[in-house]
Amino acid sequence: MKCSVTLQKCPQERGHGSLKGYATKAAALAVALLLAGCSREPANPALAMAPAATVESVPDRNLIAVAHPERFPLAQAVARRESDQILANGTVAADVSRSYAVNALSSGRVVDVKARLGDDVQKGQLLLTMTSPDMSQAFADYQKFTAGAALAKTQLDRTRLLYSHGATPQKDLDVAEDTYHRANIDTQTAEERIRLLGGDPRHASSLIEIHAPVSGTIIEQNVTSAAGVKSLDNSPNLFTIADLSNVWILCDVFENDLARVHLGDRAEIELNAYPDRRLAGRVTNISKLLDANTRATKVRIELPNEAGILRPNMFATIHFVAQGTATRTVIPSSAVLRLQDRDWVFVKLNGQQFRRTEVVAGPVNADKTQQILSGLRPGDQVVTTALLFDREVQKSTEQ
Repeated sequence: MKCSVTLQKCPQERGHGSLKGYATKAAALAVALLLAGCSREPANPALAMAPAATVESVPDRNLIAVAHPERFPLAQAVARRESDQILANGTVAADVSRSYAVNALSSGRVVDVKARLGDDVQKGQLLLTMTSPDMSQAFADYQKFTAGAALAKTQLDRTRLLYSHGATPQKDLDVAEDTYHRANIDTQTAEERIRLLGGDPRHASSLIEIHAPVSGTIIEQNVTSAAGVKSLDNSPNLFTIADLSNVWILCDVFENDLARVHLGDRAEIELNAYPDRRLAGRVTNISKLLDANTRATKVRIELPNEAGILRPNMFATIHFVAQGTATRTVIPSSAVLRLQDRDWVFVKLNGQQFRRTEVVAGPVNADKTQQILSGLRPGDQVVTTALLFDREVQKSTEQ
């Protein structure tokens, strides 16, 4: 592209020589700027092109090679019919219908505690003794009414004798008999009150003995020596005794899983205290109430406890086993590695090559196998000791 520029003298330059230098400089600057814009040549196309991209291959981090693959045993994934399972967490609890509260029917102060929390007790066994002002008052009333009854008996005998000789009218005899009957009623009431408070009318004492109403285990204790015992309306149970030959497993089943749990479904219970044992039970109750905070409802399983290994408040994992079955891929549970809330297995490819594969793991069966919902096919060979294999891979990577 070409440009032409014509310069003319500025009028001020003819008449005023003082402005000549400024006009010349301004004109030269304008010409330079115009020529710079008009004389641009097109850029070199070769220079304007971007450099060619270099593609670098990224190694597959899930592809693993080990030096001694024979050190890690393999297992083949198989397909078999499995029951659908739901996992839930729960605790062992005493059967409410087999739990008994022990209370004192009067206030007082504890003298001696004969049983402690966790002790096995027999029916009628002495649990504690306490002093009671109510018992003292009950014995005072009993003695007073006994004396009154004895006097009424004497007066009745005298009136009968006089009446038999015609020395007293019939109405006096009637009054004497009524007085005697009232005195007997008062005596019997005072005697029954003593027995109700735990005393013996034949042995006057302010001490009250509290005995076990049933045989069982003390699962709650709210009293100690020298402690004050309040009245029934504002005091907790002194003891709670439970028959632990049968216990409950209480667990929370979330709202989304409720449709898959039914009365009579089989349940397998794993205890943290005995991880190698699984106990079998049945769903006996599904609560009609749903917790508004946890969005879960209580499900109850009843279990026999003849061996006594089930203790209240033990943690348990419950496997609810549905009545229907489905075909699932199954591998040893030790072949599944849990990392960052994801499940992985190591699949053998060939020779020393293995691939770390993500899977969706299902419930663990009683035979220590685990169901794989997706990510693995029947026939694939996996490392059975996934944790040890992963440690070996990390060591080789660090070296």
